[in-house]
Amino acid sequence: MVLINEFLQAQLDFRGAELKSLKRIQDGYEYLWNADPQYWAKTSPVLFPIVGALKDDTYFYKGRPYHLPRHGFARDHRFDGKQLSDTEGVFTLQDTEETREAYPFAFQLVLRYELVGHTLRCTYEVNNPSPDQPLFFSIGAHPAFAVHTEGRTLRYEDHYLQFPKDDVLHCHVLEGNLIGSHVNTIKLKGNRLPLTHELFYGDALVMKTLRSREITLGNRANDRGIRFRYENFPFFGIWAAKGADFVCLEPWCGIADAVTHNQQLEEKEGIQCLEAGKTWARRWEVALIN
Repeated sequence: MVLINEFLQAQLDFRGAELKSLKRIQDGYEYLWNADPQYWAKTSPVLFPIVGALKDDTYFYKGRPYHLPRHGFARDHRFDGKQLSDTEGVFTLQDTEETREAYPFAFQLVLRYELVGHTLRCTYEVNNPSPDQPLFFSIGAHPAFAVHTEGRTLRYEDHYLQFPKDDVLHCHVLEGNLIGSHVNTIKLKGNRLPLTHELFYGDALVMKTLRSREITLGNRANDRGIRFRYENFPFFGIWAAKGADFVCLEPWCGIADAVTHNQQLEEKEGIQCLEAGKTWARRWEVALIN
């Protein structure tokens, strides 16, 4: 599916309802990672019905064990899609016998994409169609934005992330994909985090207390960049594959299990509980600076 307006063109895949490309119409400049399989073959997977890893890939619900891989299964399923206009598309995934083997809940997951001027908006909707049972879930975004090196005249290290409301980042260290007890503190200068490949050698930067709700990806050589905005996602991750020229900006409603977690789904940190017949929604968006 292709969405287009006078400023932007977005390409979307029915598999995982994944954003695959975001280009500027003026010159075809690509703002999304190219999914080079040498590093990471995805571009913007949706994380559902969990974010991060479960302890032993297992959780318990009503006394029974269930197993899910890291980040859940939605990213690997084909969604039903419908293009509503040149600038808007919607994708839907519903529970099946297959999903219920690992996740015993009725659900409807809807992703809506819309181009508005220089901005792409992505809205997550979770519906609980059950007449009497709650729906426990987590959900998160994982868009990977290209960090252009342009023939090595512009280096990865020439780029930065700017956090207008933070001068320090408190990052929870992962232990075997789980949240450990140690927290690293990264002090920012001028609210900026300079990007280096080494930042992500120990996996993602995972934060529970980030205050900024608008993050700028920019560089020191020109005025090209993006502004990434989100609301009401309590957790945030930043990640890149080792040596790859991209950075993922990841707002989450949910988080990996702690190493000390008891694996009970209803007691999982960040778990969302949606009452029968209710709908839940969150949105993130990315705007081009130039």
